[in-house]
Amino acid sequence: MYAITIPEPGGPEALVWDEVPDPVPGEGEVLVEVVASAVNRADLMQRQGFYDPPPGASPYPGLECAGRIVGTGPGVSGWAVGDEVCALLAGGGYAQKVVVPAGQLLPVPEGMDLERAAALPEVACTVWSNVFMISHLRPGETLLVHGGSSGIGTMAIQLAKAVGAKVAVTAGTKEKLDFCAELGADLLINYREQDFVEEIERATDGAGADVILDNMGAKYLDRNVRALAVNGRLAIIGLQGGAKGELNIGALLVKRAALSATSLRARPLGEKAAIVAAVREHVWPLIDSGHVRPVVDRELPMSDAAAAHRILEESGHIGKVLLLAP
Repeated sequence: MYAITIPEPGGPEALVWDEVPDPVPGEGEVLVEVVASAVNRADLMQRQGFYDPPPGASPYPGLECAGRIVGTGPGVSGWAVGDEVCALLAGGGYAQKVVVPAGQLLPVPEGMDLERAAALPEVACTVWSNVFMISHLRPGETLLVHGGSSGIGTMAIQLAKAVGAKVAVTAGTKEKLDFCAELGADLLINYREQDFVEEIERATDGAGADVILDNMGAKYLDRNVRALAVNGRLAIIGLQGGAKGELNIGALLVKRAALSATSLRARPLGEKAAIVAAVREHVWPLIDSGHVRPVVDRELPMSDAAAAHRILEESGHIGKVLLLAP
């Protein structure tokens, strides 16, 4: 088969479409023939040499895919050769075939193109686990989403609105904010021109955001704490603004606030399977009914993954960028 390899860390040109051995499914695993994968910022970090795959995972980038099962290992039940699936991966999505633990498979939603299903697993699992399983967003509460027009952001807006929450978003252009509004966002904040702390305080009559989904890390840490409501929950899922910041623990104490920081890739298989099962139970019906949908900006050939990485680095997209396998 062919896959995107990274002989040496570097810029987008470090991604090489090369022939590699086919993977073989082991106990509790299936072999998926990949139709499409999606690009995540974690892939960019791996390409740069900053985010190695966990032990035992595929060395190739790609944290989600969609395709058809073409083989099963021992101990697999509930799935069969020929099933169309999408999957949460620890790596290997940028390839023609990938091995997936059966607990990380999801059926393709009703009426959805197989290719578009590749845009779902990582964002659905990230948002559901952080905003709902950890931060327990409830109807009537306010969710602040940084990077509202990203793949994560567009999913978070839709799921929060589906459960009856209010949604505030930050983004850097009018086009991106307008798109967030189309998805249901209630408060639109241009982070280049506005202070999100002031805007949240104004919109909530000083109460603050009950849950904040943050992809920036250190750069926003102090302001996120100030923007939180009493009993607020800050969920950090990215480090685009740096990894080390100063935390005012006193402010957390006063607000009785909670801070969580998570990633999906290195979690034990059992934890990933539990998240995938929760997504299938709670999110998939919303997708099947048309209340929630993946947002896909564009599709590129998988062999042109370098161009897709450049698009993400320039933030020249809304939603997800897909890579289509030959």
